[in-house]
Parts: sequence; C-alpha cells; structure tokens
Amino acid sequence: MFYTYLLQSQKDDKFYIGSTVDLKRRFGEHNDGKVNSTRNRRPLKLIYYEAYSLESLAREREQKLKDFGSAYYALLKRLKLK
Repeated sequence: MFYTYLLQSQKDDKFYIGSTVDLKRRFGEHNDGKVNSTRNRRPLKLIYYEAYSLESLAREREQKLKDFGSAYYALLKRLKLK
C-alpha cells in the first residue's frame, strides 16, 4: 500500500502533507528529526491518512493537497480543522 498523510505540529499547529510506502517508519522519521522540513516543528501528530494501491495515486493526491486549493480545504473542513 501507498499512503498520503497529514501531520500537525504540536509546536505551531501548522500542517505537513506527505506520501510514503511505509507510514509508521516515515512518521517516526518526522518525529526523530530526520526530515528537514519538519525538524523544527516537532513534536508532530498524525492527523489523517489515506491508503492507495498505486504509488501514482498517492502522489497525485499529495500534490492535489499541496496545491492548497479546494481539495486541501475540503479535507480540513471534513476533519473539522478549519
């Protein structure tokens, strides 16, 4: 399986969007400071993830969310985060 995920910084409440093949490992890397873009925003919590059978679908969804358009705001609204 391939995953698209949403993390939230417990330091500044900002979100991070990513995709991976191993969600548990990647989440650990984020919280261990091994990911440059989230190193200074730790600790992080996993807010949401979606599973896909194809990597291309997970990456496509990641990009849609990172465009910060209707897909991103619809997800935040559905999760009652905005």
